[in-house]
Amino acid sequence: VVQLEESGGGSVDSGGSLSVSCVARGGTFRGSSAGWFRQAPGKEREAVAGLDSSGEPTYADSVKGRFTVSQDNAKNWMYLEMTSLKPEDTAIYYCALDLSDSLRWFPLLSHNFPLWGQGTQVTVSS
Repeated sequence: VVQLEESGGGSVDSGGSLSVSCVARGGTFRGSSAGWFRQAPGKEREAVAGLDSSGEPTYADSVKGRFTVSQDNAKNWMYLEMTSLKPEDTAIYYCALDLSDSLRWFPLLSHNFPLWGQGTQVTVSS
């Protein structure tokens, strides 16, 4: 079964930039929907961005214009480029995969994504 592994988290000042990555081991993102979600302490998990199998992106309103989701040509890697970061972006960022390609038909919702990585911490200081 494919495994997802996030990396690239860290600490950055408000207004700064950071990119996180997700690698699909034992498979690819091909033919699937993939997404980024985040969870802050004491908060529920929320959607951030996603890509369906055609490469059509989806973004949460809170990150539109600031974050960019992408995948490499081989569909082994997914990235989230984050700019103009705010303290409220502080969270653990998770990569998720849905082989049923739910983003082609449905909003970006965590319950549609059965495969998850372990997460990577992003901290934005004020």
